[in-house]
Amino acid sequence: MMSRVYKGMIAGFVAALAVSALEVIQYLVGPWAVSFPRLVTIILNTESVIWTGWAGHFAFATLILGPLFGILCPRLPTETPETKGIVFAVGAFLLMGLTVAPLSGIGMFGMRAGFVTVAWLVLTHAVFGAVLGNVYARLVGKAWRQDRVRDHVHLAH
Repeated sequence: MMSRVYKGMIAGFVAALAVSALEVIQYLVGPWAVSFPRLVTIILNTESVIWTGWAGHFAFATLILGPLFGILCPRLPTETPETKGIVFAVGAFLLMGLTVAPLSGIGMFGMRAGFVTVAWLVLTHAVFGAVLGNVYARLVGKAWRQDRVRDHVHLAH
């Protein structure tokens, strides 16, 4: 049986994929906002190597945010897994905006990149959270159903 941390890792990776699809679409039709992977390259001081931003985006979502959500999900307010994910992701945005962003030189919440970028970051964090919560709930629900079936089989014998 998968642990909550491992399920969170899977959910974090899938949520990063969903946000990446939005980032690619935004880049193809615009770009009208600075993408999160681009901001990661600024933070890492690797602006000439764009793949570092994408790698950082996936690594942080999969190895940090996903597992942390798996641990905190039962304690988060709200009833649905999607809203729990959104609350979690907006909290991550606030933490990033108050700590990492100013230290990296892009200003509080990345405001030096402009209001549209900040709005885009909030939107993509909300999408990340909704997908994170949904995928995590599906993984937890599947395990719960499997355990229940297994318990019924044991009781029948």
